[in-house]
Amino acid sequence: MANDTLPQNHLTNTITALKQGLTSIPISAAMDNTEAWQQEFLQSGIPALQDIARELGNLQSLLTAPKLNGPDIGRSLSLLGSQTTQYAFQASAEQQADIRSIGDLLLRLGTDLQNQPS
Repeated sequence: MANDTLPQNHLTNTITALKQGLTSIPISAAMDNTEAWQQEFLQSGIPALQDIARELGNLQSLLTAPKLNGPDIGRSLSLLGSQTTQYAFQASAEQQADIRSIGDLLLRLGTDLQNQPS
């Protein structure tokens, strides 16, 4: 990642998808999105992003389970939201707001799923 910045188009696309709600995102698109971010983060050399990549792997496992478990997926999304929000403080100044936005959306969506019966 040049200059420790994330791909802006990927940030924008992720924000747009999350704002539309989880049920509007096909599982295949969610898997493609998480896979792209996971690869980006694993190769970053930045420990905070590598931690996020590991949780993305956990989320992918939850999304491909034979039976989806909303509360478990919600906990994973909430953890990703917390990790993302924390990383925003280390991100480039021009991307901090977008990264915080993703973190906030993940936290909100994760909390919503955790509060639903499994």
